[in-house]
Amino acid sequence: MRKILLSIFLILIFLCSTAMGETTADWHDKAHALWDGEKYTDPKKAIEYLSNAIKLLPDDAKAYSDRGNAYNKLGQHQRAIKDYNKAILLKPNFAVFYCNRGITYGKLGQHQRAIEDFNKAISLKQNDADIYYNRGIIYGKLGQHQRAIEDFDKAISLKQDYADLYYNRGIAYDNLSQYQPAIEDYNKAIRLKTDYTDAYNNRGIAYLSQGNNELGCPDAQKACELGNCKLLEFAKGKGDCH
Repeated sequence: MRKILLSIFLILIFLCSTAMGETTADWHDKAHALWDGEKYTDPKKAIEYLSNAIKLLPDDAKAYSDRGNAYNKLGQHQRAIKDYNKAILLKPNFAVFYCNRGITYGKLGQHQRAIEDFNKAISLKQNDADIYYNRGIIYGKLGQHQRAIEDFDKAISLKQDYADLYYNRGIAYDNLSQYQPAIEDYNKAIRLKTDYTDAYNNRGIAYLSQGNNELGCPDAQKACELGNCKLLEFAKGKGDCH
């Protein structure tokens, strides 16, 4: 019995020492392993890991910001805002924290707050394409399409191989009824991302709006092949496409 108890005691000591041996960097590494470049593949687990990092180091601004990203993936935007607030309080000169919070304000429909955060981020980091891109998105939602185009122009000058930039600038041109520049941007987006369903769809709309069924119908067909058949069905209903 004494041997059994001793064995259990030693196992418990080993388990405790292993748990206690995890460092802040270890928890960050575990969370980072779940990041696919755009989002956390398991945001709940990432939150657990980053919360452990914060327990060990309560002033870990990056852990708060990263946990905010995980909350965003779960649609828990108010919790994300709270974490970004904490990150900014700890490190007020990090542009990415303001950018992340601005994106979240945008998701909540608080567009003016979003713009203010993007402005602050740009004042801290003037050559970051993602900040201009995200501010351009918000300007578009506010109906300020020329401002959106200016931001997308700046972002493209910094990051020329990002299909979404051209696609969203195309939308801004569309909203200004400038169909030819819009078509050119959709062309560029498609060259960079050949299965870009929305770009085919929007280019088809632009062509059809000009009465160019010869080019609009194939785009509507391609968008349908990629999963969006609304334009093709609409065009067939009008007799524009067969």
